[in-house]
Amino acid sequence: MEIDPPFRENIATAEDWRKALNKVVPAVVVLRTTAARAFDTEAAGASYATGFVVDKRRGIILTNRHVVKPGPVVAEAMFVNREEIPVHPIYRDPVHDFGFFRYDPDAIQFLSYEEIPLAPEAACVGLEIRVVGNDSGEKVSILAGTLARLDRDAPHYKKDGYNDFNTFYLQAASGTKGGSSGSPVIDWQGRAVALNAGSKSSTASAFFLPLERVVRALKLLQKGRDAVVNRWGAITIPRGTLQVTFVHKGFDETRRLGLQSETQQMVRHASPPGETGMLVVDSVPGGPAHKHLEPGDILIRINGEVITQFLKMEILLDDRVDQKIDLQIERGGTSLNVELIVQDLHSITPDYFLEVSGAVIHPLSYQQARNFRFHCGVVYVTEPGYMLFRAGVPRHAIIKKFAGEEISRLDDLIAVLSKLSRGARVPLEYISYMDRHRRKSVLVTVDRHEWYAPPQIYKRDDSTGLWTAKPALPPQSPLLASNYSFAPPTVLSGGTCESSPTPMERIHHGNNQDLTDGVTYMDTNYESDVGSKRRKVEEESSSDGTVIADSSLHEPTEENSRPTANANLIDYKGSPAAAANASLAERVIEPTLVMLEVHVPPSCMIDGVHSQHFFGTGVIVYHSQSMGLVAVDKNTVAISVSDVMLSFAAFPVEIPGEVVFLHPVHNFALVAYDPSGLGAVGASAVRAAQLLPEPGLCRGDAVYLVGLSRSLQATSRKSVVTNPCAALNIGSADCPRYRATNMEVIELDTDFGSTFSGVLTDEQGRVQAIWGSFSTQLKYGGSASEDHQFVRGIPVYAISQVLEKISCGTDGPALLINGIKRSMPLVRILEVELYPTLLSKARSFGLSDDWVQALVKKDPTRRQVLRVKGCLAGSKAENLLEQGDMVLAIDKEPITCFRDIEDACQALDKHGGVDELTMTIFRQGREMELVVGTDVRAGNGTARVINWCGSIVQDPHPAVRALGFLPEEGHGVYVARWCHGSPAHRYGLYALQWIVEINGNPTPDLDHFVNVTKELEHGEFVRVRTVHLNGKPRVLTLKQDLHYWPMWELRFDPDTAIWRRRTIKELDSLQYLRIF
Repeated sequence: MEIDPPFRENIATAEDWRKALNKVVPAVVVLRTTAARAFDTEAAGASYATGFVVDKRRGIILTNRHVVKPGPVVAEAMFVNREEIPVHPIYRDPVHDFGFFRYDPDAIQFLSYEEIPLAPEAACVGLEIRVVGNDSGEKVSILAGTLARLDRDAPHYKKDGYNDFNTFYLQAASGTKGGSSGSPVIDWQGRAVALNAGSKSSTASAFFLPLERVVRALKLLQKGRDAVVNRWGAITIPRGTLQVTFVHKGFDETRRLGLQSETQQMVRHASPPGETGMLVVDSVPGGPAHKHLEPGDILIRINGEVITQFLKMEILLDDRVDQKIDLQIERGGTSLNVELIVQDLHSITPDYFLEVSGAVIHPLSYQQARNFRFHCGVVYVTEPGYMLFRAGVPRHAIIKKFAGEEISRLDDLIAVLSKLSRGARVPLEYISYMDRHRRKSVLVTVDRHEWYAPPQIYKRDDSTGLWTAKPALPPQSPLLASNYSFAPPTVLSGGTCESSPTPMERIHHGNNQDLTDGVTYMDTNYESDVGSKRRKVEEESSSDGTVIADSSLHEPTEENSRPTANANLIDYKGSPAAAANASLAERVIEPTLVMLEVHVPPSCMIDGVHSQHFFGTGVIVYHSQSMGLVAVDKNTVAISVSDVMLSFAAFPVEIPGEVVFLHPVHNFALVAYDPSGLGAVGASAVRAAQLLPEPGLCRGDAVYLVGLSRSLQATSRKSVVTNPCAALNIGSADCPRYRATNMEVIELDTDFGSTFSGVLTDEQGRVQAIWGSFSTQLKYGGSASEDHQFVRGIPVYAISQVLEKISCGTDGPALLINGIKRSMPLVRILEVELYPTLLSKARSFGLSDDWVQALVKKDPTRRQVLRVKGCLAGSKAENLLEQGDMVLAIDKEPITCFRDIEDACQALDKHGGVDELTMTIFRQGREMELVVGTDVRAGNGTARVINWCGSIVQDPHPAVRALGFLPEEGHGVYVARWCHGSPAHRYGLYALQWIVEINGNPTPDLDHFVNVTKELEHGEFVRVRTVHLNGKPRVLTLKQDLHYWPMWELRFDPDTAIWRRRTIKELDSLQYLRIF
């Protein structure tokens, strides 16, 4: 090791550095990378880093491996004059932290620059250096330092991600930060002596990768490029491995490990002057050295040559791939000779993956095999996606068994998938490095709906730098069938399938926070996926039928199963054993209770839904031979784009349900299930509750609060109503989502806490209200907010009205439920948000005594008047009613509560042909009459979703319209979410805004949006004009990527009750060939 640098380098002047930097800075580029998929050690996302030109003629840029990424990546380089060009990966080292991008040199038209030469031999302790790069997001940053060490251990970034090994690093106190990854470490002559890789923020230390192996790789790339005319081909850089991690330990440490004195003397004599230690085996996860080498073994010779340095060992291995080598080691003082075959390092570095239901699965790489101490090649879950996450399979899991078959290779998993049909439930066994000694068993439910594209295999194409996709399953696979038979879900197993354990949440393991990889990630978290009401589910879905048979709820072969009070008292076989001290109400209502577990696919998190999974208690309100209906709050079933599982208190069975109705105002939804899935015994044990909408509850009434625990045990207590008409006032969340408005709820003196839901009944078990969950957001100073939930009673009169409409065969839209088409009701509402004001306050605003007396006479209990808080944007009332208006009467009838307005709207339906209300209002001291239109809303929720460039767009849902603003330019294309690693992520097309123009073409609604965007080509830059929720306009440019992010649409098909996915535009094979 050279301690003192040459004298000339110590006296470099400021002018010398100025000249060097003038030459270097133009060759340094800002790299903006987007990892389109999670793969191996890297997650999907967008980031920026640094690179520099090392070959101007061929167009080669050097940067870090963790910048080039091991998986699919799209990247651009921006030079110092802001010229931007696309770059493509040509090599990423399997172990060391370096990689190369290529670019077209002819694309740089306005900048004069030179390549930066590599001079690894110039690195020495005491050398003054400059780090030139994109530090902390700055376009150009120059940091000074002095090399302090040449033999630092490779930095350890995190235990479940990328880490370099089997190499020394250089260290200096230059204090680099995020974004400087890939920066050149230069000397005063403008030569790169090292490559910046990472830093330790607590000590301002920076870590630099030596360039010896970089120089070798660059020469091989240059040679390979010259061998092919006019284009890049796939270039192989030989890399050998024994799958052994070595560490460099001092001679004193090796002596304590058993190194013989004679061996130490021999090694010191044969090694370069200044050698301080030897290489010691640290770990052997598998491979050629497995069971031959052990931790603590001291390496003496390879092929008769003394080896004490990583570089010398690596040269020998890289030059002898697939050849035998002889190792001499000492183990506890005993000399041993081992003959091993050098393995091709690229053969244990995966270059393909399976994408299924959003999951990314591939063979375990050597990088992660070291981290987790598993063998390379086992089936590894980089990203669980939706289907596996629903089942509780975490990130970094190793799949061992699927559908009763052993899984040792990815082909085994694909073979099993090809035999499954939609809605099938199969057991899966996996192990995790966190609990490696025990297998865990879960049940995986194959997606029934087309939430995701069919399974695909992505394979890396080194000649283009892209990953090409092809179908993973044969065309005849049942999973690809477009027609589904409506039948209960099938459980496939190699043996008896036990119940699965509680699914795990995604676990983000703690990393070493002091170490950073030098990449600055874009702060793009405009919305939060973390809700306080997190739900665990293990979901199954039945397949769907195509029976077209119109039928009303009153079928000749069915009986309306709402039992009488006396019928509820009859015991029956198969019902749960009633507790000895259970109340009559609990015994009656228990067979009607259902636990619902709901999952929302990440690809369809629309309408501002704040979490992927929910659970809560519902009550059966209708049960017959052909259909069952469960009523539940909308904080459990928030949107129709979801998978629902029902567990019945009356009978131990789980079956899937389908969301068939979401009330546009009230906090309840209806979920349908197929009673045939219960079996004969289960269908007879389950019963519907008797609803008692009238008379309404009053203050002081005794009620029974009955619900289910997580173990499906009925729990009840007697409570007293303290307020039967408490008006809700829930503010809008940061990301607008459903919030209960214009509702009065029931408050009790005692309950079971904010997470317990159920029903309120009388002594005979008749349901008077649902004890449902409400979602809100609490603000904690500044902009901080936290999701919160509370429970209140929801009167059942609205549920009873909807059921009555279903039973009468309303003229609403038809929906296929369990193979029978049924008409679902439409709801007429006044799209105005109201709030109550005490009459004493109203009098202060000038309300006359006559109206005060009239309102008191109408409702002596409430003594209130309703005031307008705001109109929903786009509603018929928007330009008529104003904030602060007092609603006194409708059609001369005084109005004192929300239900009065609902009744007035429903009366319009009975008259037919009339959709306006004659309202008497009080505005700014004057009484006036207005004719205000009402709106009719269906209960199917959002039924169409489009994914363009990774942004999830939809029609603005009511929670957005309730803010009272829609852009004048067009309001039909609202960005609900964005996907990590997408163009929307890369260019900042975030949620909570409308897309009003594409390339100057207006997009007032989804149809116009599709017509405009489907004409755009792959790689085309698009000008997008947006308007944020706060009204702020913005124009951004976005580069369309049809290769990794095709445009698709998801629509609900009421004729089949299936969510159908349709690709609108993608990059076909001919376009791909034309590009390259």
